[in-house]
Amino acid sequence: MPVPYRIDCPYCGEIIELSLDDSVADQCYIEDCAVCCRPIALAVAFDADGVPRVQAAREDET
Repeated sequence: MPVPYRIDCPYCGEIIELSLDDSVADQCYIEDCAVCCRPIALAVAFDADGVPRVQAAREDET
């Protein structure tokens, strides 16, 4: 079941909502901002309680 999570876009600063997949404990992927369409590099990890930790960075800085 997707887990909703909000982040600030590292490009435009707008708050966007992600749908995180909690079936994989550690993930790295690129998702485009829904506002400015720029690529955001995401690193997602779920702890033992299922709480997500999300790092979002500009794709051109990774």
